[in-house]
Amino acid sequence: MENFNFREGLEPVSPYGHYFNSSELCVSIICVFESEIPINLAHAMSWLQNVFLPIHPRFSSIMVTNEKGEKKWKMVEVELEDHVNVSIIPTGLSPTAYDEHLDDCISNIGMEKFPQNKPMWEVHVFNHPTSNAAATLIIKVHHSIGDGYSVMSAFLSCVQRADNPSLPLTLPSRRSTEAQSGNKSAWARVPQLFSTVFNTASDFGWSFLKSTLVEDDLTPIRSGDEGAGYLPLTLSSMTFSIDRMKYIKAKLGVTVNDIIVGIIFYGTRLCMQEISHKSSNADSTALVLLNTRKVRNYKPIKEMSADSEAPWGNRIAFLHVPIPKFSDPKFSNPLEYVLEAQKIIKKRRTSLGVYLTDKLLDIVKKLRGPEAAARYVHGTLRNSSMTISNMIGPVEQVTVANHPLKGLYFMTPGLAQNVTITIVSYMGNLRVTAGIEKGLLDPKKFKSCVENAFQMMLKAADRDEVPTKKIFNLKATL
Repeated sequence: MENFNFREGLEPVSPYGHYFNSSELCVSIICVFESEIPINLAHAMSWLQNVFLPIHPRFSSIMVTNEKGEKKWKMVEVELEDHVNVSIIPTGLSPTAYDEHLDDCISNIGMEKFPQNKPMWEVHVFNHPTSNAAATLIIKVHHSIGDGYSVMSAFLSCVQRADNPSLPLTLPSRRSTEAQSGNKSAWARVPQLFSTVFNTASDFGWSFLKSTLVEDDLTPIRSGDEGAGYLPLTLSSMTFSIDRMKYIKAKLGVTVNDIIVGIIFYGTRLCMQEISHKSSNADSTALVLLNTRKVRNYKPIKEMSADSEAPWGNRIAFLHVPIPKFSDPKFSNPLEYVLEAQKIIKKRRTSLGVYLTDKLLDIVKKLRGPEAAARYVHGTLRNSSMTISNMIGPVEQVTVANHPLKGLYFMTPGLAQNVTITIVSYMGNLRVTAGIEKGLLDPKKFKSCVENAFQMMLKAADRDEVPTKKIFNLKATL
């Protein structure tokens, strides 16, 4: 831990650490690991004590307030047994029955708030066979400790390859085929400069309105209730082959990240139309989470100091991306959803709108306090319809405490929305998980619509129904 120069009272809580642990928001990250074998509790406890805890001081720290009202991280002694829970459920049930128990378990875990007098993480052992695994290990981490990039970096630091532990993990390529502009003359850059200025003003203004005054329409995916994000969830999980997505990628010249966002958008509209025909043309917005670090590849934990290019903590921004409507004739081809998602996210990324929003939050925090800034973030979430976050995971199978993992996924409860979508790659597949408020809509219907959207895009690509518009490229950054 000495690498972090972490001394009591000297490590301030980051702005988003304040916002995610406030009276307005209580956001966590739930990581679900599906094991091929039953979990050996002794091995798991040893792994937590000797591998997990030493990864970063945040896992041994609590949030305290000093005499100036500033929140700081304070290191404490960790009683491991206080953080580990073993689910007690009748034995001998069917995998389908255990699926329901696991769903309820994760929902209950998501709704429970962390006590403030001990480090804000916990482990739940579900040692029962489900449809997907012999046993399930659930790790819940408060979002104030770190964002998805930080948590995934921690995960990669404490797992090993199942085939050969001595070999390093491989991550999917993040290459981009964007044209480089480094050789352009000063005059050639003028239009780009004006475009950036215009996009920045437009994006910042629209983001401000969406966070304060303009709400999405009420639809099957948005109830508008004040309790959104804090009610029981049901999870709907689906798996897509990255190789099959690369087929579409080759046809369109886009990234896998563009494709999966387009699939989610198209599938969501299909689901909305099945429930309410008029809602398929309602104003609905997705918040796409953006990693704002200077580098996007994962770094070793020891290199994630506060002054590095990839610091530990919460370095994120929300991109407002309208979900295309069925009423627009240009979206009659499902592949247009991919291109539209790519175009809008690229436009948002290349503007400075997210950085101006970050500065606005800093001003609000300084003038009116962190709770006021948290209310602004809460408004950003509440006024939109869903959140999409994406993480890149290992190519090879990995082991956790000598337990081979068949699959993994994550969820972020507490985001003040009725629907939250998470995406993670692992072993050549993308695992898409929808956290849907219980009673809002049928999770099986949503899953079916998203899977149908993927098949419709594959068929359109097979028929060479590729739009002829100019294609931009979006780096996989989420």
